[in-house]
Amino acid sequence: MVHEDFQQLPALYELGRCTKCGVPLLAWEEDFGGGWDGEPMVVWPTSREQRALSPKIPHQLRQAHEEARKCFSVKAYTAAVVMVRRTLEGVCKDQDVQQAGRAPLFQMLKSLKSAGKIDGRLFEWAQALRVLGNEGAHFTEAEVTREDASDSIDLAEALLDYLYVLSAQFDEFKARRGGAQKEETVEASGGSVKEESGA
Repeated sequence: MVHEDFQQLPALYELGRCTKCGVPLLAWEEDFGGGWDGEPMVVWPTSREQRALSPKIPHQLRQAHEEARKCFSVKAYTAAVVMVRRTLEGVCKDQDVQQAGRAPLFQMLKSLKSAGKIDGRLFEWAQALRVLGNEGAHFTEAEVTREDASDSIDLAEALLDYLYVLSAQFDEFKARRGGAQKEETVEASGGSVKEESGA
């Protein structure tokens, strides 16, 4: 169904069915003057981007990440990656790794790694998101694609889950299992494994 309003851009509403799960869906596209944009946006049911973040993640970080999702949902991909970068900066400040004065985000992320709060792979993810966010924040010819924005949101979400949800969950697991867990020590000379019971 095509809806035309002289006060707004023409919109095309489409009823469809997911090819993977068979669930019906409603999508829409806009015509910006060059035909339909070719990127129908699912408006019902609510898309996967709406998964609620854990309340263990600080409110301000959840708020910044939610704004990135909202930008993505209206195809503002450049704005989405800028909000992801803002979320990263918020993580560094919340983790208390901000150095004296106003340290660049690159340095704050290095401090986050040096403090043992993220490993090498997560540091690599965070740096890639920082670079993409910088490209979005500055007026350049670099295009931020839908795929770039989607990946940046997913990776930022994984980083938030790791720092605020999974790390705490693993600490609780270790504390719960501490008395009954067997410890394995590897002898450096022969490389053999010796088991020591904690009981």
